Amino acid sequence: MRVHFDFSALRKTRWYEYAIRFLFGGVITAATGIVAKHFGPVVGGLFLAFPAIFPASVTLVAKHEKEKKQKVGIDGTVRARKAAALDARGAAMGTFGLGLFALLVWKLLPGWNSIAVLSTAVLAWLIVSVLIWNAEQHRWP
Repeated sequence: MRVHFDFSALRKTRWYEYAIRFLFGGVITAATGIVAKHFGPVVGGLFLAFPAIFPASVTLVAKHEKEKKQKVGIDGTVRARKAAALDARGAAMGTFGLGLFALLVWKLLPGWNSIAVLSTAVLAWLIVSVLIWNAEQHRWP
């Protein structure tokens, strides 16, 4: 399987689904800010590794899969759960890259140029996320 972008999916998504994602992202971002204010930036920074729109994304994936199966007369509950589980698995793999991103920014920002730190952290996130994804694709059954 190759990683690719499917821009046609943007037309299939309804406006309220974007609103749900925006709402979940905002709530999680606010919660992270509250955690950081209460426990300090180090603990708050750990929450950077949690994708803000994950809860909305995984529920919408399940909903779309179930609707797709119901259109052809099949109960898509099991398929929807499996699709949501795969989405969660991908988010978990990407979280390791986001954790490294947060760690690099935290450790390097005080002594380096901010553009260099962000560029390094983004590159590290991308490399780690792709390596983990590739390792998962090539693991033994």
